Amino acid sequence: MSDVPFRVIPAGLRLPGSFFELDNSQANTAQGNQRALIIGQITAAGIATPNVPIISGGTGDANLQGGASSMLANMLATYRLNDSFGEVWYLPLADASGAVAAVGSIAFTAAPTANGTISLYIAGQVVTIPVTASMTTAQIATAVSAAINLLPAMPVTASVTTSTVTLTADNKGLCGNEIDIRLNYYGTAGGEATPAGLAYTVTAMTGGATNPTLTTALGNLGNMTFDFIASPYTDTASLLAVQQFLNDQTGRWSWTQQLYGHALGAYAGTFASQTTLGLTRNNQHETILGFYGSPTPSWLWAAALCAQTAVSVRADPGIPLQDMPLLGVLAPPNQSQFLANQRETLLYDGISTFTVRQDGTVLTENIITTYQDNTQGVPDNSYLELETMFQLMLEIRTMQAMLASKYARCKLADNDSRPPANSGLTTPNDIAANIRALYGERTDGGYTQNADAFNAALVVQKNTANPNRCDILWPGTPVNQMRTFGILVQFRLQ
Repeated sequence: MSDVPFRVIPAGLRLPGSFFELDNSQANTAQGNQRALIIGQITAAGIATPNVPIISGGTGDANLQGGASSMLANMLATYRLNDSFGEVWYLPLADASGAVAAVGSIAFTAAPTANGTISLYIAGQVVTIPVTASMTTAQIATAVSAAINLLPAMPVTASVTTSTVTLTADNKGLCGNEIDIRLNYYGTAGGEATPAGLAYTVTAMTGGATNPTLTTALGNLGNMTFDFIASPYTDTASLLAVQQFLNDQTGRWSWTQQLYGHALGAYAGTFASQTTLGLTRNNQHETILGFYGSPTPSWLWAAALCAQTAVSVRADPGIPLQDMPLLGVLAPPNQSQFLANQRETLLYDGISTFTVRQDGTVLTENIITTYQDNTQGVPDNSYLELETMFQLMLEIRTMQAMLASKYARCKLADNDSRPPANSGLTTPNDIAANIRALYGERTDGGYTQNADAFNAALVVQKNTANPNRCDILWPGTPVNQMRTFGILVQFRLQ
């Protein structure tokens, strides 16, 4: 028998010449492509087939597929502000049958007495309308309506009745209720002020009802992997559908699928409503970032968070997901931002947090999962940090690649066997040695730690019921994140 492990070239070949056989079992260092998925509603102007995933060709393509003013197109635009390079797919959704669109309004009640500019913000998008002292309230309403409808990405359609501008959400459902309407977000410090004499009344968007059902759309993803999922909804039915899609028993994290992935969303609400939502959730495969008072709707916060997470995790899943700027998101006013003690509470209630820099940039603070208790109802922090989930995902895939490359077509014998080199025969001890070597490489690379403890606790053995199966206990420890300093300033006086 040859000591060279040929798998194709026969040992008794009599033909003269040089014959080459490729063996990649020792050369596989590839990393899988980590795709992002944006779930979002489309408008009647969109050409995408609802519930069928499609790869993104950029912002122009998103406008074509979803309609320029759609939730989907706006989410993609925000995503690309934060991740300009990674592969992105859409999961387009049609408005639900029987859904209702949210409606709001701006009523102008007094004409200006001086020239000026209206700085109107709708869903965080600014509309600037110059006005003069000679304009009537009806003329101003007409000008405002026209300016709104000129913006392709504006998620509402404006209409005018006398001096009132009525805004109707382009996508039906609960999403429309989050479309914020306000003037002068940046205030006088930013050069924004209501023209003298002009008076108005804003009626918030309300009445939107019924989100699309996600089950069919998620089922159509098939066996494609999507590690980062921007989920625009936090209603109970949608959260449960995504939870079922990703769960450990029958979903994407189960042993039968091994596709993995994580859902990232955001929730707009007061501190009390944040804790209420967080305490109803307990899912290691979802993240909810809480905010209150931002002009930007939650689905755009979700897109920005998903994109920044994707960029960081692709580089190294162990790097803390903190201090990442959420571009395209307008910060809540100072009085609406959660205080440090409130954010600490949220982090114990499954809600992720952010801070705001002096220039108004929103920065992630601690991005966690909503997992809080184990199956016995005991507080459990094992799946708390989102980094842990992506670290485990990477280590599983790394070991999968090694095992598939080295042991794709091998014979399995007991440990007391002495297989000759390159015989295609392996033993549990041989497999264990390769797993230990791989773990050592991962530790040296800064992905795992405690190699000695791992080597001592690793178990690799033949299954007693199925002699063709090898069972492995992988006792690995991902690296931790440098997140907090505790400093005791024990000063002295002379």
